[in-house]
Amino acid sequence: MVRLIVLLGNKGTAYTKTRHNAGWLFGDYVIARCNSVGPWQSKFNGEWTTARWNNYVLTILKPMTYMNLSGQSAWKAASYFKITPQEILVVHDDVELEFGTVRIQKGGGLAGHNGLRSMKESLGCDQFMRLRIGIGRPQFQDVASFVLSRFTPEQESVLPLIADLGIDLLTLVLTSESSVLPLPVSRSLP
Repeated sequence: MVRLIVLLGNKGTAYTKTRHNAGWLFGDYVIARCNSVGPWQSKFNGEWTTARWNNYVLTILKPMTYMNLSGQSAWKAASYFKITPQEILVVHDDVELEFGTVRIQKGGGLAGHNGLRSMKESLGCDQFMRLRIGIGRPQFQDVASFVLSRFTPEQESVLPLIADLGIDLLTLVLTSESSVLPLPVSRSLP
């Protein structure tokens, strides 16, 4: 059962609507759909709140450490709330998935993602759940510049539809027995 959702992103206006902040963007859509959301609080080197999603109470964390140290924030929150790595869902951008695709899985490789590397180092394992938000791989740009660039206006216009796909997967995880859920599960825009 997921109890802590960690939204990966970078703080600051320069990163607000960049591809690397897909986790934070998704979190904004989730929070808007929650039945109730508590006040945001500063703790654990991050901003966190508690939200009610139907019959589920979730702790939602936005690390304010920048991507490369986000695992430290997640570890502090997990320790405080006595949450195991298996009860954590990390939401992050993924260049290995096409734009418009979301996938939920448990564990897996790091694919050069510094936020995931930090999560694994800080939690001591990689057996946390992941909601991977596909941003695609750049054709004519290096990956670092690409992930730190903004979505195109066309892409930005369908982000709510992509968030709906992710919310569908989040609902699937929350309402299913994780031991019988066949992972990974993907959804894509038509």
